[in-house]
Formats: sequence, structure tokens, C-alpha cells
Amino acid sequence: MTGQPPFRVLFVCTGNSARSQLAEGLANHLGDGMMEAHSAGTHPFGVSSYAVAVMQERGIDIANHYSKGIEDVPGPFDLVITLCDSAARECPVIPGDHRQDHWSTPDPSFVSGGPDAVHEAFRQVRDRLEAQIAALVERVRAERDAGAGTSADGVDRRKV
Repeated sequence: MTGQPPFRVLFVCTGNSARSQLAEGLANHLGDGMMEAHSAGTHPFGVSSYAVAVMQERGIDIANHYSKGIEDVPGPFDLVITLCDSAARECPVIPGDHRQDHWSTPDPSFVSGGPDAVHEAFRQVRDRLEAQIAALVERVRAERDAGAGTSADGVDRRKV
């Protein structure tokens, strides 16, 4: 694994406010240097304070994150993951040789029941994404440990 560039992943949702911000923070934390995560939105509009709060509960600081459009995040990426159905429909073709996946994830911002219900919905989405990202990190780690797809120049060219 030494000397390999980080596995680059882009998480996309509509607003780059909740789901993709949670995913970026979790992937960078869980990837522990092996993964370089970014996030973007098809219509970015600001990071949710609930996202910041539930990540802080895990000891992950995303307070300095900001919403970005897809065009604001430089590629290339090994994997692009859309997190909401509208982003999957609206996501422009991102150039490059990468795999694209879709993890349909509910938007915790729009639950009814007041601030406590919204906070709990953000926790549930965080926990769901954490499990999915932990599995992704393990797949990447296993493939890198096995040396799968490493070219003669040491660049990891395989897709997860």
C-alpha cells in the first residue's frame, strides 16, 4: 500500500448541505489517508448545522466545510457516488475513467417533527453512510493489500 496515491471519491447530492458533507467527512476519517474524499452538489446551498453537529458527536470536525458545485471539485476520481435520486438524474457526466455508483439516501433535512426529529434523522443518515463507507474502505484496502490492478509504474488503476 505504501507509495500508492489515495483512492479519490466524490460524493454528490443536490445541495451539498447534508448527505454529501456527511459522506465526505466520514470517508476522509475512516479512510485514514488511504482515501481522499470530496463532496459537491448539483445546486449547492450551504452546509447544514445539523450535519456539523452529528459529525462532532463522532469526533469529526466538518465545521469548515462549504458547499461546492461539481465544477468546483477537481478530478480525476476513482469513484463518483450520487446520494440522492435527483442528483443521480441531474449529475452531469464527469470526465475521466471512474466508476459511478448510486446510494439512494433519504434527505434528513426534510423530516417533520421539529428540531429533535431532524437531529435524529441526521444521526440515522450518518450511521447508514458510516456503514456503507466503512465497507467501501475495507474493499479498497483489501484490493490494495492484494496488489490488484497496480501497474508497473505503481499507480493503482483498478476500480472498486
